[in-house]
Order: sequence, then structure tokens, then C-alpha cells
Amino acid sequence: MSGPHPLGDHRVSRLPAVVTVDRVDKLKAGDLGDLCDATAASIRDGGGFGWVVPPAPDVLERYWRGVLLVPERVLFVGRLDGVIAGSAQLVRPPRNNEAQAHACSLTTAFVAPWARGHGLARALTLAVEDGARAEGYQVINLDVRSTQTRAISLYESLGYTRWGRHPDYARVGGRPVSGLFFTKRLDPDPAGQDSERP
Repeated sequence: MSGPHPLGDHRVSRLPAVVTVDRVDKLKAGDLGDLCDATAASIRDGGGFGWVVPPAPDVLERYWRGVLLVPERVLFVGRLDGVIAGSAQLVRPPRNNEAQAHACSLTTAFVAPWARGHGLARALTLAVEDGARAEGYQVINLDVRSTQTRAISLYESLGYTRWGRHPDYARVGGRPVSGLFFTKRLDPDPAGQDSERP
């Protein structure tokens, strides 16, 4: 007969993580700190949206405060067990772009490495799509570095169509990184076809 385990009986039951996504108009101090931490972790992991090296915390704070001031940008944050772990933005077209007023963009989407594998990226993408539909947009566009294979797989699984590749889309470590461009119709084509129209 064996004796008790030297560390005691510390069986841990792991409950599923709680994933939520919110559209936000302002960030509380704690949320801003969490968002900046998640942003920096994502940039260090090769994500990020233009940054290759995380900027100083005050620069990140100013960036996120600035996002909330731009009328064409709508910020969505994803939380894992209540902590902001990622975000995505819906970008409306400029008001003077009447010809493309039907289309918006999904941009600056990321999930911190420690929060991946819980469906947060999918939930953020779907929330942006729902927000775009609610505002009457018919098309959503996005672009991504070709090295972000998990994001590419996600977008393809959600019905995004890859329409282009830019061979010198970004520079990381002085080397070119290609970029991929995707689009998705948010509603059926009213004419019943996807042909170009004047």
C-alpha cells in the first residue's frame, strides 16, 4: 500500500476559459494597461500591426487613446477570463469616398500569445463582421503578413477570398515580407453576380 503523495492531493480541475468580445468607446486604466501588455506580447511574437519591436508603454497608451478618438475607427477588445488579450478594429471608409462607401476594413487584429487556442481570434473577427453588417457595409477587406499563418488559416476558414499578394509588403529585420490581401462579401451581391460594374 502506498502512502500519501509527498505534495498532497492537489488535483486541479481546469474550467474552460471564458471568452468575451466587446465594442469599446473608452478604456479604463486597468483595461488600457492590459491592452498595452497584450499588444507588446503580440509584437514580440511577430504579430503587431506595423511595429516590429514593441514601443515604450507610453507610446502604446497614446496609440490606443488615439484610436478611440478617430471617428472612422471602431475598437473591439477580446477578453480571456476578463483580461483584455487581443483586439481588432473596423475601419470605415473616409466620408469623401462615395464610390467605396459600401466597404470597410478589418485591421490591427491580434491575440496575445498566452491567450491563443481559445477561439478569441475567431470571436473578434466575427464581432467586427457583425459590427460591419449592423452599419450596412456589404464588403469587408483585410491584409496580413504572409508569415502570419494562423491568421491566414482563420480568415480562409471564415470565407475570406485571397485576391492578391504584395512581395514587399513589410520589412522585418531588413528583409522583405510579402503580404496577402483578402475580401469577403457580408451580404449577397444584389445583382446576383460579382462582376465589375462601372
